Formats: sequence, C-alpha cells, structure tokens
Amino acid sequence: MSQRDLQRDPHDPAAEPRSTDPIKNNESSAAGQLAALLRADRGGVYPGYTDPEESVEREADAEDAPVNWGIVIPLAVIVAAVVGWGLAAPDNFSTFADSAFGWVIENLGWAFVLGGTIFVAFVIVISASGFGRIRLGSADERPEFKTTSWIAMMFAAGMGIGLMFYGASEPLAMYRDGVPGHEPHEVGAAMAQTMFHWTLHPWAVYAIIGLAIAYSTFRLGRKQLLSSAFIPLIGEKGANGWLGKLIDGFAVFATIFGTACSLGLGALQISSGLEASGFVDDPSDTLIIGIVAVLTLAFLLSAMSGVSKGIQWLSNTNMVIAAVLALFVFVLGPTVAQLNMLPTAVGNYLNNFFEMAARTAESADGEAGEFLSGWTIFYWAWWISWSPFVGTFLARISRGRTVREFCLGVMLVPAGLSTVWFAIFGGTAIKMEQSGESIYGGGSNEEQLFNLLHSLPGGFIMGIFALLLLATFFITSADSASTVMASMTQSGKTEARPWLAAMWGLATAFVGLTLLISGGSDALNSLQSVTIVAATPFLFILIALMFAIVKDMSNDTIYLDKKEQERFARQLAIERRMHRDQAQLDARRAQVKGMLKPRAE
Repeated sequence: MSQRDLQRDPHDPAAEPRSTDPIKNNESSAAGQLAALLRADRGGVYPGYTDPEESVEREADAEDAPVNWGIVIPLAVIVAAVVGWGLAAPDNFSTFADSAFGWVIENLGWAFVLGGTIFVAFVIVISASGFGRIRLGSADERPEFKTTSWIAMMFAAGMGIGLMFYGASEPLAMYRDGVPGHEPHEVGAAMAQTMFHWTLHPWAVYAIIGLAIAYSTFRLGRKQLLSSAFIPLIGEKGANGWLGKLIDGFAVFATIFGTACSLGLGALQISSGLEASGFVDDPSDTLIIGIVAVLTLAFLLSAMSGVSKGIQWLSNTNMVIAAVLALFVFVLGPTVAQLNMLPTAVGNYLNNFFEMAARTAESADGEAGEFLSGWTIFYWAWWISWSPFVGTFLARISRGRTVREFCLGVMLVPAGLSTVWFAIFGGTAIKMEQSGESIYGGGSNEEQLFNLLHSLPGGFIMGIFALLLLATFFITSADSASTVMASMTQSGKTEARPWLAAMWGLATAFVGLTLLISGGSDALNSLQSVTIVAATPFLFILIALMFAIVKDMSNDTIYLDKKEQERFARQLAIERRMHRDQAQLDARRAQVKGMLKPRAE
C-alpha cells in the first residue's frame, strides 16, 4: 500500500488524500475549513438544507389580513371630533391650535432642527456602509417598477403640490426679506435657504421610514406596518400589542394632518389660479369646498384602481406636465439668469450648510425664532407628518432595489429635480424683482406662480396647464396617502380594501376643509400650526426607528455573509503567507543541508 493510500479516510473512500500540511489539517484554519467544505460538498451532506432567502413568507401578501379596528375606531372618533370642533367653534379651535403651536416651537424647536440634520447624516452613512448591498427583497429579486416610473411616483407623491405652491414664492420671499444672519437681496443666501428646505432634509426623513418598512416587509416578510419595523426594539409581542397599535395609530394620525395641509395648499392655489385666470372674481369658501369635493371624487376613483395602475399613470402624467411647464418658463423667461442660479444655489447651499443646520431661536441675536417657526420648523414638521405615508409608499414601489440604490435614489434624484425647479421658477421671480417687474403682488404665496406665468408670452394658456398640474398633484398625493393609510389599518396588507382607502381619503378631505374654514383669512397659518402640532410625537418615533434599522440589518444574512467572507479571505491570506514563508524557510534549510552534507562526508 502506498503512502497516498495510507492518507485516505478509511470511512470515506471518495475522499481526497489528507494533506501533510498542518494548516490544511487544522479545520479551525481558513484553509482547513475550505478543504472541509469541498469534501462535504462532494459528499452531499446537506441534502435537506433550505436557504433562508427562499423560505421567507411575506405577511403583507396575506389574503385574509383583517382590518385593525383597534386603530380604525379610535382614529375615526378623533377625526370626527376635530372636524366637529373646527366647524362648531372655529375661533376656539384656532386659539387652541395656536397655543399648542407656540408651546411646541418654544420647547421642541431645537429637536426638529437637530433631528433633521441627524436624519441626513444617518441615511448617508447607511448607504455607504456594508448594509448598502442588502436587497429589499430576496437576494436575486429585481425592481418591480422601471426607474423612470419609480422616480416619477416618488417625486409626485413626495412634494408635488409644495413645489407648485412655493416654487416661485419662497426664493422671492428669502430674497426680499433676507434670512437670519444675512441682509435682504442676497441671491445666494436666498437660494441656499430654499434648497436647505427642499432637498436632502425632507428626503432623508422619507428614506428612513421607507427603508425601515421596505426592509421589514420585503426582506424579512413581516407585515407592511411601521410597528413591525420596531420588532428589534420592542419584540414581536410588543409590535402586535398595544404599543404597536399606538405607533401605527400615530403614523395614520400624522398622515391625515400632513396630507390635509398639502390638500389645503393645493385648494388655495387652485382657487387663486382660477381668480388670476379670470374664471372667478372673488373666491369664497363655497368655491374651495367645490374644488376639494371634485378632486376628492377623482382621487377616490384613482385609489380604487391600485398603485400599479392609477397612481403610476397619474405620476407619469404629472412629470410630463411639470416638464412642459418648466420648459416653458425656462425658454421664455430669463434663461441665462436661471442657468446662473444653478451653480449659485448649489455652491451657496454647500457653503452655508452647517450655518443653516445650526440655526436655532437663539441665532441672529435671538431673533431667528420667528423665521424658523414660519419656515424651517414648519417644513421639518410637514415632512415628518408626510413621512409615514410617503415612506410606506416609497417602500411599496421600491421592492427589489438595494439599500444603497434606495437611499441614494431617494435622497439625490428628487433633490436634484427640486434644485432645477427652484432655479427656473425662483430664479425667474428674483430676476423679475430685480428688473422692476415684481410678481410679489399682495404678498400672497398662492397667486405668485400665476403672476409669473401671466407675465410671459402665452402665459394664460400655461396658467391653465398649471391648474391642471395642481389638480393631478392633488389627486396623486391624496390617492397615495389614502392607499397607504388603508394598508396601515388592514394589518399591513399591500393591496388593502378599497372602501378603507375611500374612508381615509374622505377623512383627510374633511380635515383639510375644516382647517381652511376655521382658519378664515389666515388659513395658511392654521394649516401650518396644526401640522407642526400633529407631527411632534412622530419626531421621536423617527429617532427610535434609526436604532431599529441598524439592529435589524446587523443580523441580515447578506451583511453577515459579507463580513464572514472578508474575515475568511483575510485569514486565508495570512495562512497563505505563512505557508509561503514556511516553504521558503524549508527550501533554504534544504539548501544549507545540501551544502553541508558533502563536507561531512
């Protein structure tokens, strides 16, 4: 029997002869583990093994998902009470809202300011980390929607109405009035502050909620609920108990008021556009009620058709109309000034980023509080109040994408489009102000877009296009919100019952109307005040969610496999170097021995 035969395993005739190398024989070493894996693979010792990637059952796809009446009934009562209070005693309701708003600004304004920047940093770190390779679905799953439709849907749902409302008016207001620490008529500071409000910060908020829900739902197979994303912190029992219901209830509550604010802004601007276009002389509450009623009917019909049909079609339509409107202003407006605004806006935004991020009520010799409450903190609260529905909607349309693709796409693509939008509309408004052709009018934000359009050749027709775009943005936002709220109250079912979506859509429309009517001539401030108050509890839910995301992803198989592969490759490289050095040492010893042997003889 040869030496080769003696080294075979007598119990495994198919096995390769064992190596005399001590590194390979030690199965705790990387080389030994590799050899053992190769032997095990030939021996077929894992015939019953099932890859956990292929064994996930997604609860969000369950056909028998029940309606969660423990959330629906209390929220329905709260919404009915708010609507009844606002209609029966509008002055008392408005006074309470203003008092609550003042308390939040005075005591928690710092938390909104600090939290907003922490959210941006968190999303950037997550996308650049080892978590970025994790796919929001099974390991080989691919995106459900084309990238163009994905961008269109998240852009339209995320801030369509807001861009129409503030696209021309906010840069102009910042330019005319100045920002804390800067003088009026500073173009760079005005554009930088506008970008600060509309680019990375809002989309970071959306990305955190969207990432948590997409990972929990499509990667781990949990219910499509925010409470399910908290399982790493509160456990499955807590997520299914009263604490989970409270989290989901706050999510729906914040969504109702955040969406109501957006619908209110849309209704105000449509009313102003009808007046500016000469269709009505003096807009009244009756007209606003009619506008909301017609558009509510439209978005309810859209919601019945589901995400892949109604919302996708409307979102793509929105992008086409918005592109036509922007191209019209770009070509017929001060084109060179608009182009100059792009580097001005981006450069000043990067240069002033930390100054803007650090601005609190104590800034500018203690006089920045009013500016922050009317602009920055309102925006942060608005984005936070929108985050449950926009985040859930982003999760719903992002299945199959990687964490890195999701984070960078959600953060950067809409931010870039928003920057271009403000450069075109805000740049035109500022240039017209400089040349003595101001669109400021009576200072009403909702009329300034139409003043800008009507000052250009063919502007009356484009004003009608703008009205159409406002209507479709209104429908898309309300459609998305009602669909998501239905999902959140039907145990996270991806395709919830249509009547549930209709109920939440009607509730949101009623709240929006109540805020508009109870606010009277100061309807915009009423919308802002109630939005900030309603979003405050959700700020702290968002902060806790960051810890839940990290804890969840730290146990992901793709992440753990990557770390194990890196450790294994590092150990294998060390052993390979040891083996090479030992071989070189043995060769030198043999050489020396060969040289000494003749002398001994």
